[in-house]
Amino acid sequence: MNPFLRSASFPLAVLLAIAPVMAVAQFRAMAPAVTIALALTLVAHTRNHRSLPWPRWKPLLLPALALLGWAAISALWSIEPDRALGTVASLVALLLLGAAAARALEQDAPEHRARLGAALVIGLCLGIPLLAFDHGSQNLFRLAVRGFPPWTPFVDFGLKPTVSLVALLLPLVLAVPQAPRLLRAALILGGVAVAVWLPGESAKIAAVAGMLAALAARWAPRLAARVAAASLALVFLTAPLLFAAVLDRAPNLAALPPSAAHRVLIWDFVTERIAERPLLGWGMESSREIPGGVDRFERATLDRFGLTSPEARDWFGAEAARRLPLHTHNNALQVWLELGLIGAALAALLAATVMLTAGAMPAAPAALGAAVAGAATGQLSFGAWQAWWIASLVLVAVVLAALPGERPPR
Repeated sequence: MNPFLRSASFPLAVLLAIAPVMAVAQFRAMAPAVTIALALTLVAHTRNHRSLPWPRWKPLLLPALALLGWAAISALWSIEPDRALGTVASLVALLLLGAAAARALEQDAPEHRARLGAALVIGLCLGIPLLAFDHGSQNLFRLAVRGFPPWTPFVDFGLKPTVSLVALLLPLVLAVPQAPRLLRAALILGGVAVAVWLPGESAKIAAVAGMLAALAARWAPRLAARVAAASLALVFLTAPLLFAAVLDRAPNLAALPPSAAHRVLIWDFVTERIAERPLLGWGMESSREIPGGVDRFERATLDRFGLTSPEARDWFGAEAARRLPLHTHNNALQVWLELGLIGAALAALLAATVMLTAGAMPAAPAALGAAVAGAATGQLSFGAWQAWWIASLVLVAVVLAALPGERPPR
């Protein structure tokens, strides 16, 4: 048997090769797929080395576990205590599994780890054209996977999570020096172009921000990492004040797409709820059931933000236009809302550690690019604890630890 097929790198290589296509079909499949691949990596290592790869308490793991530890304590006053403890337990298990898998890859043969890069390139070469085809064909592929249900705008918009995943993976191409430069350039430019073409403003921003950060890290990795760390930590520490300062001026939102205007109104509502419990927050996973969250926005609020047209009134009168639908669409505000100042301080520590660690890696441009893309998505889109997105972040962190990349000049 080919030794690579028995290696710890093989399960993750398979996942990287199929993940973009799988995410086009159903992005939520990332959570179980990543979990299975990481578990198989541990199985392969144990079979080859006759020992378990115990995770190291590296800088990233400790602040992440500290944040989740505080989240578990906050279940004592959470509106959703059972959900809170269940989410914390699943995330802790995923983090420990990822840390152990990263340790397993460290002990795998270099030639096996090198194939992770080739698998990544294959996955993006398949996934990016499929994204473009699905969008251009009015979601023919996604509708076929679902048995051709009636098309709705939500089917098309369902590609946004996949584009966010592609934005997260694109900078990793820079850590695959064995791939031809022309191919790497085509993948990056093609991926960014598709992201800009498809719906979902946050995914577009993440794709562009990730590549700009990678470019900055190519020339000054330590400086770029420090700027990113300080900026993101500051956002987590001061989010309610920053948002309140802007939103108190009631900017006119009439020119924004309704979904973007809705996001701003959500943030306005969330800052009010944060002010009620600023120190401890409302408890882990309370965003789903926060008082007043299921209500519609009052006419006075819509007037204050310039949303007075008949189209705006109709849009914000719909069922989906609640004051807080499931989460805040901003990780910093969600942490403040649920975990308060203490949680925000721990999140700021974790965010800064991620950026500084990325800037110190051999593949610094790829690592910092992926970290910034992930941070941009987190501050504009998905919930802070969404399983498929956290699993995607863990996958990228594990793979980056195994890819050699090219250390840029310092």
